[in-house]
This record gives sequence, C-alpha cells and structure tokens, in this order.
Amino acid sequence: MQRLTAALALWAGLTACAQAAEPITLGLNYPRTGPYKEEGLAQMRGALLAIDELNAKGGVLGRSLRLSSRDTASRPAKAVRNVDKLASEGAAMLFGGSSSAVAIASGQRAATHGLLYFGTLTYSNDTTGKDAHRYLFRECNNAWMSARVLGQYLSKHLPDKRYFYVTSDYTWGHTTESSLRQTTGSEDTGKHPGLKVPFPGARLADYMDVLNQAAASDAEVLTLVLFGEDLVRAMRIAKDLGLTERMQIVAPNLTQSIIEQAGPGLMQGVLGTEPWTWRVPKLEKSAQGEAFVNAFSQRYAMYPSSSAASAYSIVYQWADAAQRAKSLDSEALIKALEGHRYQLLKGPQEWRAFDHQNLQTVYAVKVKARAEVLKDPLKQDYFEIVDRLDADQVAPSLAEWQAERRATGQPLTLQ
Repeated sequence: MQRLTAALALWAGLTACAQAAEPITLGLNYPRTGPYKEEGLAQMRGALLAIDELNAKGGVLGRSLRLSSRDTASRPAKAVRNVDKLASEGAAMLFGGSSSAVAIASGQRAATHGLLYFGTLTYSNDTTGKDAHRYLFRECNNAWMSARVLGQYLSKHLPDKRYFYVTSDYTWGHTTESSLRQTTGSEDTGKHPGLKVPFPGARLADYMDVLNQAAASDAEVLTLVLFGEDLVRAMRIAKDLGLTERMQIVAPNLTQSIIEQAGPGLMQGVLGTEPWTWRVPKLEKSAQGEAFVNAFSQRYAMYPSSSAASAYSIVYQWADAAQRAKSLDSEALIKALEGHRYQLLKGPQEWRAFDHQNLQTVYAVKVKARAEVLKDPLKQDYFEIVDRLDADQVAPSLAEWQAERRATGQPLTLQ
C-alpha cells in the first residue's frame, strides 16, 4: 500500500511538473486578409518578436509562451468565431485587430469566456467609451485623442478652411469624423459636407462617386476617414482627379504600412496622426524603444510600425501584469493593470482604471517628400512629427466619459 501511495504521489508530481511546463498560449485575432492585412502582418511580427524575447528571459511564471493566430479579414462575425476557437485552445489572453468593429465584437465575446482582450489598432471612441467593459483594454489612442492633436495643428496652420469628409461607414469612421469636426469647427454639414462609403466591401465605383463630388465642391481640406487599402485606393483616385494638388489631404490615422502600399510620392504632404513611429524612441529618450527598433529592423529588414509596436507592447504589458500578479487569472490581471503606469517604447503611459484606455502622447505627422524618404538607408523614414499632445491634454475626462455612457444608457462603471 505504501508503495502504491508513493507511486501515485510521484505520478501526481510528474503530472503537475508537466502541466507547469506547458507553454502559455496567447491568441492573436488579426487581419491576415482583407483591406487591413498589412497592419495585421505588422502585428504578427511585433508579437512574435516580443514572445521570443520573453522566452529567452525564461518566459512568464516559469512557462514559455506560444502564439496561436486566426484571420479576422476585418469582419466582426468571423472574429467572434475566432475568439471561440482560441478560447477552446486554452489561450490565456487575446489581442489584435485593425478594425474597431472587430475589436469591440471580439472583446465582448472574450468576456463571455472570462478572457482579457487587448485592442491593437482600434481608434473608435466606442471601444473604451460606450462599448467599454472590464475585460477589454485598448493599447492605442482613441479618435478623440487623434482629433485633438490634429485639430490643434490644423487650427493653427490652416484656419477657417472648408472641409469635405469621406468616411468609412462603421464605428471608427463615425466617431473619428465626429471628433475631428468638433476640434476643427467643421460641424456645419452644409458648409463642410461629408459622404460615407461602405465598410468592408467598398468598390472603386463608390470612391469615384464620392471623390467626384469632393472635386465639384469648394472644399480646401479633403478629410479621408479611411484606413489601410481603402485609404490607398481613395488616394489613387484623388490623385487622378487632381485633388492632391488643390486640397490639403488629411487622413486621421496613418500607418507605415499605408505609406508603403501607396508609395511616398502619392502620400506626400498628407497630414494624420500616429501614436508611435520608429523615430519616437529617440525623441522620447526611450532606451528600450530604441532596442526594439534595432531588434525589429535586424530581424525583418524594415522599421517597426505603430501596428508592430502595439502588438509588441501588449505582449510585454500582459506578461508584466502576470508576473506582478503572480497569476494568469483575468481578475488578478485586471487589478494589476488598472492604474498601472509604465514606460516601454516611448514616454510615460498608463492603463486608466475607469475605462481601460491607454494614456499616452499622440503625434500629428506629415508624410515627407519622396526625395527625403529615399535618403534613409531602409527608405522608410516616412513621417515628420509636426505636433504632439500629451495624454492629460487629449484624453476625455471621467465626467465626459460618464456623460457619454449615460447618454447611451450604459452603466457609469465598467461591468
């Protein structure tokens, strides 16, 4: 009997050791296909680099990390199904997305599994506004934060201009246009008209129609509230119609991938915002940020974009929270993240407790001339930082957040 008991104890001990040694699965729910696929690829690269670095340091809680990924194609219904599949694999947390509709739907589904969801590129105000909940964290800035820094720059350098808006017809587009209208004083739709294009699935004919109407207007600023391949296609048509010469083009959320797809010649002079560029670490004197740029550049022979930086940062921040909480439990991680201040790839950042919005500096950027871009060894020095606002100047206050929640019938605290 003693031998049997000892054998069972040994078996139990070995089983426990084997379980402890099993890798921790992180689930990336990202666009591998569709209009935002380049941003998705950047997220995959950033996540893999972070996981490899953490594994080289011993992993998290004594266990290595592995990545499991699913393609959303920027479609919310598909993203929700992916969440179920990743949860069934035992993923400890989920992250990703380049569409706010995907991030919101994914986060809601993740909550039903008791899993945290970190949004990478999800700029809609709704993500941490009316659709916010305890299990959803947003790493990037929101539309209002982008609009504040853009509005500051435009009001100073292009005051009293007439605007024409072309907007993706979904939550990111709607909240971005609304925010930018407020910060630029272009709320009057009679003086500053706007048109919507379908998302996803807009056709070239849709862009031709709205941009021909823009060309027929007396607008001086063409605001393209479009992203990824959609923005690239619209820019090509705008160029053919001569709009890039007669109007200041504004694209509220720019990425390195967008410039690469379109080419810097086409995008030259376009104004937008970025939460991070590969130039930011040096600007903000971030040693870890510069190390990330160097490691990413050596591994992939290209500079990291804000998409890559977001995924990389999320993996590191989740790992840091797990180490501090000494747990993978979502409730423990929420407590570890809320109100946590840190520095990683730029200046100070914070996971705000009341809405799970990441507070950080946001930069207004202008795409450099092609000749300037080509001077860089990797020919990817796309952005000139023309303005900036720190988090305390751009983020909505608790009172503003609660007012929005109250107006939409949502609880005044995260549930």
